[in-house]
Amino acid sequence: MTEKIKPARVQSAGKVSPKMNSRLNEISKLTKKELKARSRKFSKKYCVGDGDKFSLDKYRTDPDIDLGPEDKPQMKQTLQVGVEALAEMQNILYAHDRWSLLLIFQAMDAAGKDGAIKHVMSGVNPQGCQVTAFKAPNAEELDHDFLWRCQKQLPERGRIGIFNRSYYEEVLVVRVHEQILKAQKLPEKLVTEDIWQERFKDIRNFEKYLYRNGTKVIKFFLNVSKKEQKKRFIERIDNPEKNWKFSAADAKERTFWKDYMKAYEEMIRKTSTKESPWYVVPADNKSFARIVIASAVINALDELHLEYPKVGKEKIAELQAIKQILMDEK
Repeated sequence: MTEKIKPARVQSAGKVSPKMNSRLNEISKLTKKELKARSRKFSKKYCVGDGDKFSLDKYRTDPDIDLGPEDKPQMKQTLQVGVEALAEMQNILYAHDRWSLLLIFQAMDAAGKDGAIKHVMSGVNPQGCQVTAFKAPNAEELDHDFLWRCQKQLPERGRIGIFNRSYYEEVLVVRVHEQILKAQKLPEKLVTEDIWQERFKDIRNFEKYLYRNGTKVIKFFLNVSKKEQKKRFIERIDNPEKNWKFSAADAKERTFWKDYMKAYEEMIRKTSTKESPWYVVPADNKSFARIVIASAVINALDELHLEYPKVGKEKIAELQAIKQILMDEK
């Protein structure tokens, strides 16, 4: 396939670093095949894969390249190239109608989950994509197992499902705040010191089951620093249009930062697999984080070896006959 990816139409403003300008020009000239190969290579460095020896300390919260405000327009253009490629691949996923893709986003508050979902999926046909945001479980959900409410929202074949938070909250916030576990009405004899390892095992088995039934799962931990979170919290307080996004509970959770980082580290170590990997995304720079996520999604779809359904000779003959009838109309 040699069709070129169309350069994005985004207005540029301010100075641009020569490195970013050169990189954007190179990306805009890639064929679809080359773009997929580049996405695979780029996203690989953030992919945990088998999490057996995972250590969060080895992953940065900021990009590993020098970026300034002047590079933001070019970052947007680079993302747009990926968004256009992703939109086309989603169309093939929908037509192919064999696989579905589940994207899971987990992060500390203000890490940029909402913005990443909005921008990365901006070109996808809404008919082929569904987003579910999970809050604290309600009474009905507490009367079921911890996977139940997420199972109800799994994507159909041919579609992309997005979980903004997920069943992973059950080994994160519930682990950090064990009083929540006590309110889940589990039989007392089942709440042991092994419960977190048991839940990791349940999650691994669940995701293996999904893969065996045609749902590929990839998971993103938006790795924001405590310093950057503080900056974004202050911006939300200072900006009246963002006041609604902030609550006292968000600030309170910062006091458990070390507990959360420990929980995230073990969660990734215990649940990242080759078929359902975690991506640890440097989230201090939102634009860069979105490019990482788009690259990972493109790579995940490419690994499914999707193609438009092929029709047989009889169908082709039927279509040609219909075409002739249409052409003969007066």
